This record gives sequence, structure tokens and C-alpha cells, in this order.
Amino acid sequence: MLQVEHLTKIYEDGTLALDDVSFEVPDGEFLVILGLSGAGKSTLLRCINRLIEPTEGRIVWDGTDITAASGEELRKIRRHIGFIFQEFNLVERSSVLTNVLSGRLGYVNPWQSIIRFPQEEVKRAMRNLERVGITDLAPKRADDLSGGQRQRVGIARALMQEPRLMLADEPVASLDPVLAHSILRYLEQLNREDGITVICSLHFLDLVRRYGSNVVGLKDGRVVFQGRPDEITDQRFKEIYGQEAERITVT
Repeated sequence: MLQVEHLTKIYEDGTLALDDVSFEVPDGEFLVILGLSGAGKSTLLRCINRLIEPTEGRIVWDGTDITAASGEELRKIRRHIGFIFQEFNLVERSSVLTNVLSGRLGYVNPWQSIIRFPQEEVKRAMRNLERVGITDLAPKRADDLSGGQRQRVGIARALMQEPRLMLADEPVASLDPVLAHSILRYLEQLNREDGITVICSLHFLDLVRRYGSNVVGLKDGRVVFQGRPDEITDQRFKEIYGQEAERITVT
């Protein structure tokens, strides 16, 4: 169980990105964070694994207060939280295999990884590339790949952490509709077959309805909806987001 309790984030310039956000995520759920650009989705995900420090509130995962953790304890927590970035966040000049192996840095000796990753880790990386259907791309440079291929590398890299929780920050925002469904089906498979809890931010309403088991809607950093995807009727959606609803397009 992940519990977000009264989470607030105020940036140094005074921007209120999150305002008293609270919700719970049971193990094994595929939770979608819905909202427009600037709603606070990325800030929320980054607070969960402490890429960003919250201003107030707590994040508790299986009884452990992530917001209070530091040092080795925080490093151990992060080992099991995968993160998939909207802009892929790959090392462009490195090979696909090297990028995937970087997801294992929390487990191996740093000095050993500089020289060479252990063979068992290379095998693990190839298995994860196989899961997303791109083993043949292992020797290619990341900057030679398409957007869809890059995001599959990002998923394989996150799998190297053996995650129990997967955070995905607008993972299909820059992809066409066919590729978007392809990437989200991989996440759905990991959720259903591996039991990995997924928290995925999206702004396409039809994708929210197709893949989410539950939804938290954000607007201006506040929670404006919590419930099942089928509860977000078109009318309810317009009531929540008003004229801005037209900007959340259907793929």
C-alpha cells in the first residue's frame, strides 16, 4: 500500500505545484494520474521517489515513511521504484544495452560497473530487452532509435531494478496513438503478470479509461477526482475541467 498524505510542494519561485494532495494506492493497482500540463502530475511522481523534496506531507509505502528516509535507507527504497520518463532520459551516445544496464546501478558495486557489468547482469538486461521485443537493438546507440523504441528501452531499464512500484511520467506524450497503446500494453502486462503496482500520468482521456483501474484527477495541484475510470463520463469530465477539457484530446 502506498499512502500519500497531505502532500504539498511549493517551489522556490513561489509556485504551488501540489496543494494538500492525499490518496491511497493498493498493491497491484494501475493508477492513472489525470490532468492537463501544469496540473502537478510530474511533481507528484517525482515526490514519490524523492527526485523532488516535498514541502509538507508524507508518503508512506508498506509502512515506511519515504519522506523521512535518507542515506542507505532511501537508496534501498529507490531500488524497488522504477521510473519511466516522458523524454526517455537515455544516454544518447551509449548503446541500448548500456542504457538498460544502468538501471542496475543500485545493486552492483559502482567500481565494478565502471570496468564491466557482471555477466549475470548482462543476461538480465537481455531478458528485459526481450520482454519489450527489442533484443536485436542491444548494440545500437540510443540516438539511432525511434521514440517508441526509446521508451521500450526506458521500460527495460526500469525493470532492471526489479521494481514493485513503477512510476511512469507521461510515457506516451510524444508518441502517436498506435505506439501509445503499444507502450501502455507493456505496462499493463507488467501490472497484471508481475503484480507491479503502476502509477502512470496521462492526459488522454480514452487511454485513462482503457488502462486505469483507478484514477486520481489533478487540477492546479489539487485533487479534483478520485474513482474508477468508468465514473468519468464526458459530462463529469467537462464539469471538472471546464473549457480546458477540450485540451485533453482523444487519441
